[in-house]
Amino acid sequence: MKLRLALAQVNPTVGDLAGNAALIVGSTAQAKSAGAHIVIFPEMILTGYPVEDLALRPSFQVASKNALAALAGQLDPQIVAVVGYLDQVKNQPQNMVAVIAGGEVKARYAKCHLPNYGVFDEYRNFVAGNSTLVVRIHGVDVGIAICEDLWVDGGITAQLAARKPGLVLVPNGSPYERNKDDVRLALVTKRALEAKAPLVYVNMTGGQDDLVFDGDSIVVGADGTLIARAPQFENGVMVVDVDAKTSTSKPDVIISEDVVTLDKPIIPGVAHRLGDEEEIWNAIVVGLRDYVGKNGFNSVLVGLSGGIDSALVAALAVDAVHGVGMPSKYSSDHSIDDAKELAANTGLGFRIVKIQKMVDEFISVVGLTGLAEENVQARVRGTTLMGLSNQHGHLVLATGNKSELACGYSTLYGDAVGGYAPIKDIYKTDVWALVRWRNKVALESGEVPPIPERSITKEPSAELRPDQKDSDSLPEYEILDKVLMAYVDDDMGHDALIEAGFDKALVVRVIGMVDKAEYKRRQYPPGTKVSKRAFGKDRRLPMTSKWREL
Repeated sequence: MKLRLALAQVNPTVGDLAGNAALIVGSTAQAKSAGAHIVIFPEMILTGYPVEDLALRPSFQVASKNALAALAGQLDPQIVAVVGYLDQVKNQPQNMVAVIAGGEVKARYAKCHLPNYGVFDEYRNFVAGNSTLVVRIHGVDVGIAICEDLWVDGGITAQLAARKPGLVLVPNGSPYERNKDDVRLALVTKRALEAKAPLVYVNMTGGQDDLVFDGDSIVVGADGTLIARAPQFENGVMVVDVDAKTSTSKPDVIISEDVVTLDKPIIPGVAHRLGDEEEIWNAIVVGLRDYVGKNGFNSVLVGLSGGIDSALVAALAVDAVHGVGMPSKYSSDHSIDDAKELAANTGLGFRIVKIQKMVDEFISVVGLTGLAEENVQARVRGTTLMGLSNQHGHLVLATGNKSELACGYSTLYGDAVGGYAPIKDIYKTDVWALVRWRNKVALESGEVPPIPERSITKEPSAELRPDQKDSDSLPEYEILDKVLMAYVDDDMGHDALIEAGFDKALVVRVIGMVDKAEYKRRQYPPGTKVSKRAFGKDRRLPMTSKWREL
């Protein structure tokens, strides 16, 4: 029998129970108008996700339960809605799914084992409710699993397979990582084959702090065939007709036994897959857009140096940017010219604040020389940006990349200031790749490329002293990034790096810089996570430690 399913790939906001409920009501109405029998939402859609320590607050738990009860009465009684929310069992917070039909909650399923993005990890060993849930809807026995149920071999999906459901639904909250879409499809296919039933995977969209959710909802048939796939980073309701066997098991709850028919079948589609640079660009744009919008900022502010990092950040945020150039006596003429060109190409607001008098006065009064004197320029720039932020309400964007962050190549309270750091999880070589991709897209569209060519081709420099180059302090980025990817992202140690062919002196130098810089990384603003080992989210080492990899 064919059931019409609606996959609500939508963008909730953490804590906005009323707003999220309205999002659910609107999406359900859209699903009903398309003739859907079941609408499936991502996990914890009612509360937003992840809620982190909000889950511990009894008032929030109660508010979530009350919001669910109110929501049930607002949904069309003729459609079944699968809605994720926060509940409590034995005074412990639980990631729950409610099956709503006929104006009431017909069934609930609890899952406590969540990815390591917050407080739920503390309840990893707490099991509540049934180990599986099977609900009969229009004669089809529908098994429900939540998020990491899908990802663990021998887990709930294996138990569901033993119960022989005719259809499996998996509400998910799976954050974006590079190339994760390939992993998802392979995993969904594997679980569908194990369950011997069609599997529907629904993921959310949007940014939440430093996480970004990319959608990419998937429907796979019982034979592993890809039936439908939603676009990445786009909100919407995807409607799909799925063949499902009826009366395959003994359900926990029976909602409806009537067999339905469809007059006009819907032809499913598989959305175009994004290339690597386009995928990362979209992830950073969505993460930045939602951080700005959900936190009530109206504009953002970037210190434009004429270099490639600030140019990339400005291009990412161009619709809301105010740019500020802050030349010192070591700033080259072309740096300001390049910043002006970027502003002209993108249409962003731009002003110049000359900082040399402030720098000279500070150095004279405090009596600083050498490296301390050089860093005063960065700190005066940082103070200038934060002053403008206070005055006008802009959100300051830090422009450091992952290569710099890894090696501690930044000045605390200088170039490290800001409320959000869009490119903190991409390496310098990724910066060049993204900039070239963005300019190429502009040319293909008949537009002026936003990033000046000289910002791309000139040698990177912080311009803190005459003729300074990044390469004075760091290995060449093409080499450095390969070592960092192996050490930071893949956790390869000193011996393994050398066995992999890296020069021993280079390994010693890079490891030394990375290990000494943890205290700086702890003080850096949050930023969009795009890798499997983002600083502050996935990789967090002790600042005080006697362990040395060397």
